[in-house]
Amino acid sequence: MAMTGVLRPGHAQIRVLDLDEAVQFYTDVMGLKETGRDKSGRVYFKCNEEQDHNSFILRKADRAGMDFFGYKVLDAAALNELEGKLNDMGVGTERVPAGDLLETGERVRFQVPTGHTIELYAEKTNVGNGLGYVNPEAWLENQKGINPVRMDHALIYGTDIDGTRDIFEKALGFSLVERALLEDGETDLGTWLTCSHKAHDIAMVRHDENDKLHHVSFMLETWEQVLRAADIMSMHRVSIDMGPTRHGITRGTTIYFFDPSGNRMETFCGGYQWYPDMQPNTWTWDEVGAGVFYHDRKLNPAFLSVVT
Repeated sequence: MAMTGVLRPGHAQIRVLDLDEAVQFYTDVMGLKETGRDKSGRVYFKCNEEQDHNSFILRKADRAGMDFFGYKVLDAAALNELEGKLNDMGVGTERVPAGDLLETGERVRFQVPTGHTIELYAEKTNVGNGLGYVNPEAWLENQKGINPVRMDHALIYGTDIDGTRDIFEKALGFSLVERALLEDGETDLGTWLTCSHKAHDIAMVRHDENDKLHHVSFMLETWEQVLRAADIMSMHRVSIDMGPTRHGITRGTTIYFFDPSGNRMETFCGGYQWYPDMQPNTWTWDEVGAGVFYHDRKLNPAFLSVVT
């Protein structure tokens, strides 16, 4: 499809309790590449195939969670146009100056009805993936840890997922891919939205607290790499929440686990490709267990309720 507005998830800033412990975890276990540190003490990382300077940022704080989630847009004109659409919907925006994040241009920041802070930006320094752009090899040797391809998506929790979905669809051009319904058969328990051909670039679940993070997800390429990730997690005594298993929603294979600060993360593989002429899938309340965990076909209360 022609991608002219929001291109993809671009960065997430995560709060951690012990910065040194978190850096070691994301470097040695996750296999992310550290790309810089700024004057405020934030540590920047990128994933294996990402070409931009950073996608995952750690900030030391007294509680875990997510500060903001950002999307890269095509160019400055797209940034201005999207800001205008947000303002037309009554969404207030602010401009964060270039350089506030390392190697990142000016950002448009706004808050959605679930209380989360979302950002848009057009510029981030291209540092490559280490393979070069002329006659590149197939992959880099001697990589650490799980070594994900990219930071893929986030699942957010809050009260007004209908209003948040409205903004993502009407202002930012996202499309509904899947939904799960509550017992009344009408109200959404959760929705999965895409700005690309992926099964989802953001997901949101109805919850009685706002501004909560369920997980940030990192993409792997094969089911075998998901299983290898589980082995690495076990070797390092990582707290695994669920998996390895498969979702019914998106059909992706998955492991959910916790970083040392208690932030839930995911390694994710697969999921179908989506195109604008496709009809969204709907999961009814009696089958929502299979939608979340296709093999067990039942909901796990702790999985749904533990957030940061």
